[in-house]
Amino acid sequence: MLGAAITGLLLLIGVFFGGRAQRQHLADMDRRAEALSDIIVTNLKTIPESGQPPILVTGSVVIAFDYFRQFVAKFVMFFGGRITMYETMLDRARREALLRLLEAARAAGAREVHNVRYEFSRVGSAAEQGPGGGAELLAYGTAIL
Repeated sequence: MLGAAITGLLLLIGVFFGGRAQRQHLADMDRRAEALSDIIVTNLKTIPESGQPPILVTGSVVIAFDYFRQFVAKFVMFFGGRITMYETMLDRARREALLRLLEAARAAGAREVHNVRYEFSRVGSAAEQGPGGGAELLAYGTAIL
């Protein structure tokens, strides 16, 4: 009984602090996106002539699959349905990777980034990951100076 109470308490603490951290991160991403909104971003494969050689820019983020999300995901998988907590987490990771790409483009003096693509991969093997696990989301594109 005590073990279940401790688990419940830890889950509630995780929900509170995790929700607060998520709200702060979303507000920070909104602020950074506004500051970088002058950079043109496309997924077009052809790039315009600029007279200077284009450069590759990247932005990556590694996210952790925490215990609370895994607990809820296993519960949802048992009954079926969408795992919206993972959807939100992956959307935040996608936005963060793109912002890091744009920050790298800005640091290089770029005004445009073309052919933007995303790659997703698990970090470590299934045996190594255990309950936590994680994933990397990489955004890359061609910056025009």
